[in-house]
Amino acid sequence: MAQSLFLITPNIPVHSSLQGDEQRPGFFASKSRPCILKLSSNFRATAQAAQRADSKGIEIPRQWYNLIADLPVKPPPPLHPKTFEPATPADLSPLFPDELIKQEASNDRFVDIPEEVIDVYRLWRPTPLIRAKRLEKLLDTPARIYYKYEGVSPAGSHKPNTAVPQVWYNAQQGVKNVVTETGAGQWGSSLAFACSLFGLNCEVWQVRASYDQKPYRKLMMQTWGAKVHPSPSSITEFGQRILDKDPSTPGSLGMAISEAVEVAATNADTKYCLGSVLNHVLLHQTVIGEECIKQMEAIGETPDVIIGCTGGGSNFAGLAFPFIREKFNGKINPVIRAVEPAACPSLTKGVYAYDYGDTAGLTPLLKMHTLGHDFVPDPIHAGGLRYHGMAPLISHVYELGYMEAISIQQKECFEGIHLFLLHIKLKVESLLLVLDTN
Repeated sequence: MAQSLFLITPNIPVHSSLQGDEQRPGFFASKSRPCILKLSSNFRATAQAAQRADSKGIEIPRQWYNLIADLPVKPPPPLHPKTFEPATPADLSPLFPDELIKQEASNDRFVDIPEEVIDVYRLWRPTPLIRAKRLEKLLDTPARIYYKYEGVSPAGSHKPNTAVPQVWYNAQQGVKNVVTETGAGQWGSSLAFACSLFGLNCEVWQVRASYDQKPYRKLMMQTWGAKVHPSPSSITEFGQRILDKDPSTPGSLGMAISEAVEVAATNADTKYCLGSVLNHVLLHQTVIGEECIKQMEAIGETPDVIIGCTGGGSNFAGLAFPFIREKFNGKINPVIRAVEPAACPSLTKGVYAYDYGDTAGLTPLLKMHTLGHDFVPDPIHAGGLRYHGMAPLISHVYELGYMEAISIQQKECFEGIHLFLLHIKLKVESLLLVLDTN
């Protein structure tokens, strides 16, 4: 999954920040650091070294931010899949450890990040804030374009921001095995990485279309010790039922979730981990936005437009939610826009209603924008953006009018990212733009 932030700051000359880039915290530009923009075998190590050098004075956040605390209307609760009553902690305990259940329902504004988690975050955080000057020149635009690059994590994405705490909380409770689903494989890779750090066994059901399209993601998961199955699989009862109906199905995240949840619910020594959608996952990702706020302040920029891609919603929320808080506080007033694939447009085409989080109907019912839990999207390349529903908290924020959403066709996305990569020479995990409206 990619994640984007477009920032508009009026009344600042386009090239006013060309001088002194090397002294700005969490910031580097293509002109001053051309070596960072070359893909090579030591790319990640080089990028990490650059972000450490350029992040002087920017500390890793010590707390996650919970947007629920600042919302004037609280989001609807999840419902038990059988009774349709609000789900209780006891209902969730077969799937999640106690601390994550507590975080899922928390109204606290900030949640302390455990020191053990921060110690792991230090492997790649704070992540760099980069200005894309060559793209600005190509577009001949007054925009100042920035992106928050999460690709320096060991798994190459933002997903370890939540994989590490989820596995740590499970380990603290004595859990030995965790199971999950994955689309493109970024979440499965991140969970496998986290499990390798804390000594847990990891088993992953990967959507069949992505399992076939992206064999190296499977290899990455296996390298960190995970077992990986294409979903639907013959390992679970639900998976076998799907295969009996349609042996050639490309699968879906809803199906893969059902398989993982089935295994967790029927094995007392196993818990389930989710890479997006739920409140505690979005909470963990707010380290991105919290860092970005400090970095933008350090370089004297104020965002006017914030844009992020959305599948289940975790990277968008991680980036946008802290900025929404600043908007509530009257410090900034940005337009906040979610961008989703036209092949799976839950926010722009889905119905806001209670629906199951998985295809089999094993999970609690969530109030979200949904295309229906039995929806099977086309096997587009962006496997992580093919979830039938949007995170309930993002859906709620959208309904309250604090953000907007659009959907984009895959071909248009490919053309845009090709243009970006052609001139930035970097695998993009997040983008920031600053535009001059004068």
